[in-house]
Order: sequence, then C-alpha cells, then structure tokens
Amino acid sequence: MRVLYPELQPFQHKMLEVDDLHRLYVEQSGQLDGLPVLFVHGGPGGGTQSVHRRFFDPERYRIILFDQRGCGRSTPYASLERNTTQDLVADMEVLRQDLGIERWVLFGGSWGSTLSLAYAQTYPERVMAMILRGIFLCRPCDIHWFYQEGASRVFPDAFEDFLKLIPEAERHDLLGAYYRRLTGRDELQQMACAKAWSIWEGVCSSLHPSHSLVEQFADPRKALAMSRIESHYFMHDSFLSVPLLAGAYRLEGIPGTIIHGRYDMVCPLDNALSLHQAWPGSQLQIIRDAGHAASEPGITDALIRATDRLVDRDVE
Repeated sequence: MRVLYPELQPFQHKMLEVDDLHRLYVEQSGQLDGLPVLFVHGGPGGGTQSVHRRFFDPERYRIILFDQRGCGRSTPYASLERNTTQDLVADMEVLRQDLGIERWVLFGGSWGSTLSLAYAQTYPERVMAMILRGIFLCRPCDIHWFYQEGASRVFPDAFEDFLKLIPEAERHDLLGAYYRRLTGRDELQQMACAKAWSIWEGVCSSLHPSHSLVEQFADPRKALAMSRIESHYFMHDSFLSVPLLAGAYRLEGIPGTIIHGRYDMVCPLDNALSLHQAWPGSQLQIIRDAGHAASEPGITDALIRATDRLVDRDVE
C-alpha cells in the first residue's frame, strides 16, 4: 500500500493577478525541470493544503498548486463576483502561460475533476494527461442526490442536522434555501448555515467515520468560502454551458486515469462509469473499500501509483 510522499516546502509562491478584482495564490514545489502537474482542488471553494503536494514524487515532478477564486489564500475571500466555471478555466490558462508551460498534467478530485474536465475540453492541446478522482459531473441529478434526497437516506442522522436550520416550508428546495441564507446579510445565520453545509459534506466523505476530516470541513473559514461558492455554482448549474459528458469527445487522445471509491456517497460511482464510457482511452479503477475522500488509504494508494506510472512513462 503506497502512502504520501514526505512533507516538502515550495520553492516559490506568489499572488497572480487575473483581473482587477481577483488575485490567486500560486505555489510551486518539487523540480523546476520536472513533469509539470497542476493540482486542481475541490469544492468549488475548498482551497489547497500542504498535503496536496505529497501525491507526487518531488524528485521528478514540478508540482503546482493554486487556490481558485474566492478561497484559500486567494482574494477577495469568499467572493462570488466574477466567479464562474468559465472564469476558473480562463485563470488556469493564464497560469499556464505565466509559468511558461507548454503542456501539463491535470490532477483533480471531486469538483477538481469537474474543473479539470472543463479545462481539458476547452484547451485539449494543453493537456498531457489527467488523473481524476471522485468524479463529479455536476448534473442536476448529482446535486439532487446530495443536497435533497439520496445521500440523506444513507446518512439520515447527519442529514437531520443539515435540515434543522431550514423551516419545513422551504425544505422542498434545500439548495435554494441554503443559498439565500449563505448570500444574505444575517451574518450569524450565514455562519451557522456555512458550518452545517460543510459538515454535511465532511460526514459523508469517507467510508469509515473520520473525526479529523469532519473537523477540517467544520473550520469556520473553510466552511464559509466552500458553502457560499458551492451553493452559488450549484444554483447556476455549475455554469456549464455544455454538459461534461456531451463534450467528452474532445478528450480523445488525452490519457486519463479515473479513480473512484465504490461507496462514494458524495459523488456516486455512476459519475465515474459514465465518464469512462464517454472518454475514449480512459482507464477506470474502482476502489473497493473507499468512499469519496482522497485521504482514504485505498484511494491514496491508487493516486500515487498513478502519478508514479505517469512520470515513469514520461521518462521512457
């Protein structure tokens, strides 16, 4: 069973100005002349962590992390203004050009898989390969499953905590009810809803209960950005003008490894299977004893084996 590479520090970090409002945190670690890989974090609004550098061999990869608009160390914090999928795709291309990279590898999980797919379908010539985990296609049925009915039947006890902040008269549309509160002016209500929204995701993210994972999601700063930005995206069909499966033909020729936990309750396995069937040449690995989180041992093992295989092939 493979485990994360040792901790390492960035050799560069900076703020990248992508328009007159947004500045993105960017860092690089590993080797400047290594295989360039972009870590595309989840959420939307999740931000990066130091542990995200550790999925890659630091002696052979140029490891690039960035915080998407409104989250992590990017500014303005928790902002919804000019924050759409098209903006994030454009930011990734600005970043690629700023770093002087011709083609790169995309590594993303959950929303990170969504955004990676959207970028690759827009700029297929710039993507060398993709390693994607916990596929999230952002279809209406996927949003309904997690925020209205579906996961609620597997975690009914945790769902009670998600429900209790919303009056019964509004529970037919929980996403809308949360969005109104998360974008409203009542700061106490906003923070309570942010924590409830984020904790619900944290509880459902692993096959076995993980107190540390739930604590990460419950952090007030992380919860506010993620809940506001996620609800903003999901209320607007994730700003996907073309469904990801409809554009999957543009991925032909891009090698892809898809890794998905069989018991993923946040993004059920049919997301991954549907993508695999639509993506010519992709490989699907179903992890038997895992849910959604990249920190689960089986998923971590599969991800690191995938990054090692990819860099081995590049050297050859």
